[in-house]
Amino acid sequence: MAQTRGATLKDVAEMAKVSIKTASRVLNDDPAVAASTRAAVAQAMRSLDYQPDPAARSLRAGKDRLVGVVIDSVGDVFFSQLVARIESMLDAAGYRVLIASSNRDEQRERDLVQSLVQRRCAGVIVAPISRSSLDGVPLRDAPVVFVDRIGDLPGAQSVVSDDFGFGRTATEHLIEHGHRRIALVSDAPVVETTRRRHEGYRAAMLAAGLEVDERLVRGNCDDRSDVVRAITELMDLDEPPTAVISTNTRLSLGVVPAVRQYGRTGLAVVAIGDFDMAESLSPAITVIDHSPTAVGAAAAEAMLASLADPTRTLDDPIVTVPARLIPRGSGELRP
Repeated sequence: MAQTRGATLKDVAEMAKVSIKTASRVLNDDPAVAASTRAAVAQAMRSLDYQPDPAARSLRAGKDRLVGVVIDSVGDVFFSQLVARIESMLDAAGYRVLIASSNRDEQRERDLVQSLVQRRCAGVIVAPISRSSLDGVPLRDAPVVFVDRIGDLPGAQSVVSDDFGFGRTATEHLIEHGHRRIALVSDAPVVETTRRRHEGYRAAMLAAGLEVDERLVRGNCDDRSDVVRAITELMDLDEPPTAVISTNTRLSLGVVPAVRQYGRTGLAVVAIGDFDMAESLSPAITVIDHSPTAVGAAAAEAMLASLADPTRTLDDPIVTVPARLIPRGSGELRP
């Protein structure tokens, strides 16, 4: 009798009294196999505790049921929630997810995508550092979905948020509540999302006839210590800001405590991106809620559609996920 541990497809075929080719057809869900034969092979697999070799199956099929996801960093709050949603939806569809961080290094991003394709991933979801960051990367017909930022690749869909609108809406909201000296705290605008939020801020100021004081624009905050330094420098100005916009969730987690530690609880705050405890503070933090789970869900749906029909024609290469401003108190404070 064949040993149950380490059983091969040949063992399964012998127990089911079919050819190895027929057993393989059952394994690969060939609808032409008779129901009785399928049942016999399935029973043999259970009896022998047969475990298919995914690497061998991927070689036969030309791809694996694996989707690669390349993001800035798994430590980023926004991306960790986005990836969790992607993983949940793809898992439910029978795919596994392999996650990697580019750390905003374009060469590393290219190398990661290429290695995922070489690994025979069925598709790749990428948060591109630039629109052209995958130019020249051999993709072997693997579908690509860009997430959070637009990528320029024929046939690829980009799932994004209205970053220009985020910056503009946050600024307009503060202007409507009487603010004229509005600070903007962000990381370096090396990626399009950050640049577009800066542009929205400046457009709203210009439309209101307000001059931007460049001392209020802090675009060099990479971590919490940078945020604390930026808030300190802003508060020490002869004419400090009466309001501040934080351009992403990671920075908001530094801006809010820094403002409170400085004793400026009257400073109006609008955060782009919701976060835990934002509603529990006093005043609660006004946010532009661009849900990472909604963006992740849209990216997963785009990838599953591409996997189901690689030749489909895109109705729109760019999918924009809507967001909303949630007034909670901090953004409604008047100067």
